[in-house]
Amino acid sequence: MTGIAALLDVEGTTTPLDFVASVLFPYAAAAIPDFLARHGGRPEVAEASTRIRADANGAETDLPDPERVLTVVRRQMSADAKAPGLKALQGLVWAEGYRSGALRAPLFPDVPAALRRWADAGRPARIYSSGSVLAQRLLFAHSDAGDMTPWIAGYHDTAMGPKREPASYAAIARDWGRPPATIRFFTDQPAEAVAAQAAGMLTVLMRRPGNPPLPADPPCPVADGFDAF
Repeated sequence: MTGIAALLDVEGTTTPLDFVASVLFPYAAAAIPDFLARHGGRPEVAEASTRIRADANGAETDLPDPERVLTVVRRQMSADAKAPGLKALQGLVWAEGYRSGALRAPLFPDVPAALRRWADAGRPARIYSSGSVLAQRLLFAHSDAGDMTPWIAGYHDTAMGPKREPASYAAIARDWGRPPATIRFFTDQPAEAVAAQAAGMLTVLMRRPGNPPLPADPPCPVADGFDAF
């Protein structure tokens, strides 16, 4: 085991904060109706739809498919719900968008060099985001700097637990087979940094263009990029 490994948040850390809200979410909202009409019979789409239907309640249970699925999807997206069925369907829609070239993920300029530098030094990097593992893989495979996935050692989503709970970071360390003290977590969210610290990880708060101001008394070191690491 060589050096300190990197665990990276995505929004506001490797990617501008507004990419998901301003690009990915609107794309999915516009594309889902046609996507369901064209691909509703695919097993993975049908599985996501089944999970979405399970979240329906009230009058939505009386709607026929695919209206029921679309109604629940729109309600969940407007509430920024972290529902597994919605996340799965969004990931499938984004996959089509990335493959077609309609979507390309912007990375902060220092990110590609850092991922390569850490990999060359034998210091692996993993991702931890509230977006699904599929969405994470797609983003880094179709970035404006090219395919970054060869330099990423693994991906974690909220299947490991909420990002503001120390137990989630302890679970990632166990999955990785590393002591928490050998992992440095980079995030733009102070509450996430505090949770990772409680699990024993090193932490850095990212001050990126477009991010909200950080507290005057941050709970850990602050950086404007990865060049120093």
